Amino acid sequence: MGGDTNRRDEMFDVVVVGCGPVGALTANLLGVRGVRTLVVERATGPHGQARAFSCDDEALRIYQQAGLREEVAAGLHRPSAAEYVNGRGRAFATIALDEVDFGLGAAPLHFFDQPRLEAVLRAGLGRFGDLVTLRTGVELVRLAQDGDGVALVLRDVGTGAESEVRARYVLGCDGARSTTRVAAGVGLAGTSYAEPWLAVSGEVAPGGVRVGTTRFVCDWRRPAFVSPGAFGTYRLEFMLADGDDPELVARPEGFAGLIAPYVDPERFTVTRSVVYTFHHLVAERWRAGRVFLVGDAAHQMPPFLGQGLCSGLRDAANLTWKLALVLRGEADDALLDTYEAERRPHTEEMARTSVRLGRVFLVRDRFAAFARDVLLRAVQAVPRVRRAIRRFEFKPRPALPGSRGAVGSMFPQPEVLVGGERRLLDDVLGAEFAVLGPGVDLAVATGWGGPAARFVRVVPPGGGTGSGIAEVVDVDGVLGAWFARHGTDVVVLRPDRFVHATGLSPDVTAGVVSAVR
Repeated sequence: MGGDTNRRDEMFDVVVVGCGPVGALTANLLGVRGVRTLVVERATGPHGQARAFSCDDEALRIYQQAGLREEVAAGLHRPSAAEYVNGRGRAFATIALDEVDFGLGAAPLHFFDQPRLEAVLRAGLGRFGDLVTLRTGVELVRLAQDGDGVALVLRDVGTGAESEVRARYVLGCDGARSTTRVAAGVGLAGTSYAEPWLAVSGEVAPGGVRVGTTRFVCDWRRPAFVSPGAFGTYRLEFMLADGDDPELVARPEGFAGLIAPYVDPERFTVTRSVVYTFHHLVAERWRAGRVFLVGDAAHQMPPFLGQGLCSGLRDAANLTWKLALVLRGEADDALLDTYEAERRPHTEEMARTSVRLGRVFLVRDRFAAFARDVLLRAVQAVPRVRRAIRRFEFKPRPALPGSRGAVGSMFPQPEVLVGGERRLLDDVLGAEFAVLGPGVDLAVATGWGGPAARFVRVVPPGGGTGSGIAEVVDVDGVLGAWFARHGTDVVVLRPDRFVHATGLSPDVTAGVVSAVR
């Protein structure tokens, strides 16, 4: 790996390259599962820029799996609605977010402040002591794989000194320009969009907000997105017009007129202003031997559905529990091939939906925009269409490829009663597999042939049995309704809370890992 490289006798289960939100969350999930992890980050300090902005109910459930939901949720801004308005500010479509509940234990949309989020995720790594190590100011130079693992050459960006570490697996969480992806020899395919956008983030003093709602401004002359954010922040994004000078428009004197309808420029403190373009790109493969690509390193999508970061978090939730099983010797390495097979279809569907929304949002012809507004108002006279828009039904649901009924769907997460206290279900189930239902008893637990699992019996209010199995009270009837609808009394849940099986059989218990979808 280079004669002047300072060799180290360091071996890790996993090296995570990149400590943005996806990399930091990935390392937290690995730490929860007892995986010895090294995280390397080129920057010497937190990024400090409000780039990513939104998260959904699935993302909060993943933060919960990492044991950080309460810390992440503190200060989030939860919009009550998202409006699509024309150039005059008249709404022609509204997503009534307050009316939407996908059953995952959180509202469908939240806005966060990225520097605060990264601080929470990095602080979470401190829970694991020497199990998870973060090294900042360190970059990946190159890597080489052999039959036992991966050798990585790392460089201290301050001194230029190189060192070598080894890992069983490497996860590239290092963003759109991923060094890991390049080092693994993986290409990208897809489309880059030429239209530049201006993104402005800042803090608004009291009385400085002029539009307090989340809006997609579908003005054919200059499409825009505006919304209040967490901790008194505000985000504004504008498509640049022909003739705009990107350097000028990115300065306060250049964008003051653009932001004035939405916030008072005199009461707005800019924290970030940047011109960017967006992409719809996917890596040719997400696994190259012992190297995996996660988040933007694997896929990049247009921003119109706010799912870029969320998709990276889903990647981490899918991959980390599988790595833990393989590293513990409880599953074959082939299990890791299911990562891309399961995640790619959902990610591509999310990207396609985002592109379709962009076509609505980015109409640039005056007459076409008028026709769009008239058409969308007209079709919403049909109750089913109106409901689909208001209830956000066009967002792709979490499901594994080839889902059959309940199997492959994401299990709901209601509040349950434990010891007289209301708790979200996942907090009871823990980080591993779970066997849950009214039919769970000691016989089920003793007959289990799968990996480490939590066994939980679901009982109705007043129906505790003291059976020796952990019990949760189905206080709102959500779980009972789910089991009745699917005609079973036992469900096997994967650590990422997708349904692996309904009911138990020798095939299920003996093959729960090898048969993972």
